[in-house]
Amino acid sequence: MSAITIILVLIVAFFAGMEGILDEFEFHQPIIACALIGLVTGHPVEGLLLGGQLQLIALGWMNVGAAVAPDAALASVAAAILVTMKGSDVDTAVALAMPLAVAGLVLTIFVRSITVGLAHGADNQAKKGSFRGVEAYHLTALMLQGLRIVIPAALVIAIPAETVQGVLNAIPEVIKFGLQAGGGMIVAVGYAMVINMMATPALWPWFFIGFAMSAVSEISLIGMGIIGVCLALVYLQLSPKFNGGGGNSGGNAGGAGGDPLDDILNDYE
Repeated sequence: MSAITIILVLIVAFFAGMEGILDEFEFHQPIIACALIGLVTGHPVEGLLLGGQLQLIALGWMNVGAAVAPDAALASVAAAILVTMKGSDVDTAVALAMPLAVAGLVLTIFVRSITVGLAHGADNQAKKGSFRGVEAYHLTALMLQGLRIVIPAALVIAIPAETVQGVLNAIPEVIKFGLQAGGGMIVAVGYAMVINMMATPALWPWFFIGFAMSAVSEISLIGMGIIGVCLALVYLQLSPKFNGGGGNSGGNAGGAGGDPLDDILNDYE
């Protein structure tokens, strides 16, 4: 593996670590982090397959209050390195993703504890009126989050492929199957958490339509995605809430794109 490839992988790991806090460009999401690592290492198909499976597991992971979710960034980066650079198979990497996510959870709590002191330093700079000082403390805290993923990723890269394969082969099959079963259960839990947040009477019909369509084996995932987008567009066009006829019971349903003053005048008629 060339030095340029290793540098690119570490850059992806750095951005994934920062995005685990920023949530701006979603580089820490498995589908993106694994795909990027697969792209820079010359294994885009393996990276995308791994990212797709890990994304299903991480679908319901979120920070709620003081509860910190398992770290998707470290799990994605380390698992992608194992697959694209160490020759591991996707199923084994997916099975190891959960322990890696828990390890990343410990690391992110440790780094967040350090950033408490940096936040106090930023407060002191704010009292002095130093904008650059505040920015420096914030950027330092952000870089620590990036290093939180870069350092473990560098360690995984530094370990010889033979050693990694020996360790993976030494894992008993019962543990591998147990981790895979646990990962499958977490996928169901992730879907349930997302559905629980989105569950409204208006969305339940679409939920069951999706299940009914999935039973038709002749339609591919791309075809189902196109049908879903079309249904969403039709819903937006027909719903009075979105086409400009929401506030009037006097037949202003066709007023999409009209003058807002007309809606106000109609309310007084």
